[in-house]
Amino acid sequence: MKALLVTLVANTLLAACTEAPRDTASQSSGVVAEAPSAGDVRDGMAWVPSGTYLMGSEDATWARPDEGPAHIVDVDGFWMDVTEVTVAQFAEFVEATGYLTTAERPTRWEDLAAQLPPGTPKPGPEAFEPGALVFTAPSGTNGLSDVGQWWNWTPGASWRAPEGPGSSLDGRDDEPVVQVSWDDAIAYCEWAGKRLPTEAEWEWAARGGLDAPTYPWGNERIDTGDVKANSWQGRFPVRNDARDGFPGVAPVASFAPNGYGLHDMAGNVWEWCADFYRHDAYATAARDNPQGPATSLDPAEPHIPKRVQRGGSFLCHDGYCSGYRVTARMKTSPDTGLSHAGFRCVRDE
Repeated sequence: MKALLVTLVANTLLAACTEAPRDTASQSSGVVAEAPSAGDVRDGMAWVPSGTYLMGSEDATWARPDEGPAHIVDVDGFWMDVTEVTVAQFAEFVEATGYLTTAERPTRWEDLAAQLPPGTPKPGPEAFEPGALVFTAPSGTNGLSDVGQWWNWTPGASWRAPEGPGSSLDGRDDEPVVQVSWDDAIAYCEWAGKRLPTEAEWEWAARGGLDAPTYPWGNERIDTGDVKANSWQGRFPVRNDARDGFPGVAPVASFAPNGYGLHDMAGNVWEWCADFYRHDAYATAARDNPQGPATSLDPAEPHIPKRVQRGGSFLCHDGYCSGYRVTARMKTSPDTGLSHAGFRCVRDE
């Protein structure tokens, strides 16, 4: 729950590829339209072809338990936004609909209490003010297990003021919108006539047609060679050397796309997926276009339903989360806003 401060998201934040494009075409007045090819771009969306791949990972070096077991998945083709939804695009939606995001609304105690362990005392009044979680680099840390050392509940933080009161969107139209909850992302998708990707679609798209890559660009480590994505360089979370040119969120498409023409499938901001999160979801996942589990379960916080996020963010580092790997998963309550999380949309043929 957004108003439970850092405690409710602590565990959240710790956190054979065969391309086979479908042969489909539509008819209008007897004219057969040409079927899209992998990477075709129309109206800001790239075509991701159908295919079969081994989803997840059991790599002992990197993979966390919830990334396995690896399992075969068949995915139909779909269109995906070339970039994350930007501030300008989200502003257009809000202007057209008058929509108020989760972070801009006060929290009710009844809603909060439903997600807390029995007997949890009612928090202070600041927990019920509109706001969201904001990353602030500390001067030092006592280990990396307590994310409260760098994540702070910030009243007044929202997509309009991503870092809290005093911050603004001036000059940031091309950045991905952040501080949007899963519920906010769903509302935008419905307005745009699109939807959120399933987790299986997202991972397939991130691979960009490569055979079992570790990252969207292949297998070369993120800190080797040319800069590949917006991530944390330096000592997390104290010092970001910003070798990639961006100490925080970068404008979309600041880095080269993957093989399907999709930018920022690694780093920059985490992206919401449609699926509920379960730590054991892959053990019983369907093969054909899996939609994710019917319910959520995170053993670390069993009272809080969560949704999946993918792709990592500018805060990811090999010494902490390596979230920019194509198989890496994160889980977050659907009403949570974060200064390093956004989304992109998909639509069917």
